[in-house]
Parts: sequence; C-alpha cells; structure tokens
Amino acid sequence: MKNKHLTARYLSAFKARDLIPLHCDLCNKSFKRRKNNVVYKGRSRKNIFCSRKCLALSKNKSKTLSCANCNKSVIKKQADIRKNKSSNVFCNKSCAATYNNTHKSYGIRVSKLEQWLKEQLTTLYPNLIILYNNKTIINSELDIYIPSFKLAFELNGIFHYEPIFGKKKLAQIKNNDDRKFQACLENNIELCIIDTSTHSYVTPKTSQKYLDIIINIISLKSK
Repeated sequence: MKNKHLTARYLSAFKARDLIPLHCDLCNKSFKRRKNNVVYKGRSRKNIFCSRKCLALSKNKSKTLSCANCNKSVIKKQADIRKNKSSNVFCNKSCAATYNNTHKSYGIRVSKLEQWLKEQLTTLYPNLIILYNNKTIINSELDIYIPSFKLAFELNGIFHYEPIFGKKKLAQIKNNDDRKFQACLENNIELCIIDTSTHSYVTPKTSQKYLDIIINIISLKSK
C-alpha cells in the first residue's frame, strides 16, 4: 500500500512532531515518521522511503522481487538483474544453495555401488515404487526412499567418517547428515544408515552384504 492517504486534510490533523504511519515507496515496509520530515511546502513529499538504503537503491533504479526459495521480498539493482544469467533471485546465500541443491538436474554423483543396488532392487521389486537420489521429500538428497513404507536408506562412504578432504569438509558433511536425520524425524521417515566406508571395489560378491541389509529391512516392513 502506497502513501495515497497523505492528503492535506489528513495531514492537518497532526502536529509538526507527531508520528505519521507510512509505507516505504520501495520495499513497502510500514514505519512512522514525524510530520515535519514528511511535509514540504504544505504537501507530503513525492517519494517517501523507510531508510537511507532504500533511498539510495531507488536512485539506482532498483526493483523489488521475491526470493525463489522462501518468497521473501528482495531489493535488487537493475544492473544486477541484467547481469543475472538466471531469472531467479535469492535473499541470501543459504536460500540460493537450498534452491539449487533441490532443483539440480545435472552433476548428481551416484556411486557405482548405488547404481548396482538400484539395478538389483528394480529387478527384485518390480511393483514397489522406489525413489533414488531424490531431493524433493526433505529438501535434501535421500539415496534410496520407499514412499509406501516411509523408509529411507543412506549409503555413507568413507567421506562421512574420515577427513579425506580436510576437517572443515568433514564437519560440513557431518552437519548435513545431522540435518538430514532431523528432517526425516520431522517427516516420520525411518532413516537407515548403512556404513559403506570399507567398500572399495564394486562386484556382486563385495556388494551383496549391503543389498542383504536392505532386503531384510524391506521384508520386515512388508509383514
């Protein structure tokens, strides 16, 4: 809502130092300001902004858009919008990362073990819906997810337990694992974590034990 209510009659009801309810002409934020800072030569100023930041942005021909992830209002300069190769804008780096990970359609790393398990499970359970490397259920990738059982499997390799790429990277992986586990709890999904850190070469013989774990759990759920 803009400041169309600031008519001369409306303003006459306020004294010079009274606070008047306003809306920023750029971000539409509600705020209050003294009458003597709003009125110029008996009339309200043409443009009213809630802060110096909005005033500066308005001079740079900025535009208010919505964050593609959380829908929060985002003010962007026209120059930045033109530079943006994507039509999406984000309010912060966290929202950008969440959106891009969820909507990623390329570069999904699938291990040879995961691919082998997918082939075996597809053959063993042709009538069971099984989702692989799905990111839409909890906004984070689940290696294997069976909707009818609300059952998920994560195949955690050595990178989840050893600082192969450094301690900082390991901490990030562990933090992501914790958030994924919490998200499954909140969505009533049973998450089964399978430690594959000792698995090095993919052959039917070396991979069968991981398949057996999954088969046994599915059998228990099917009873």
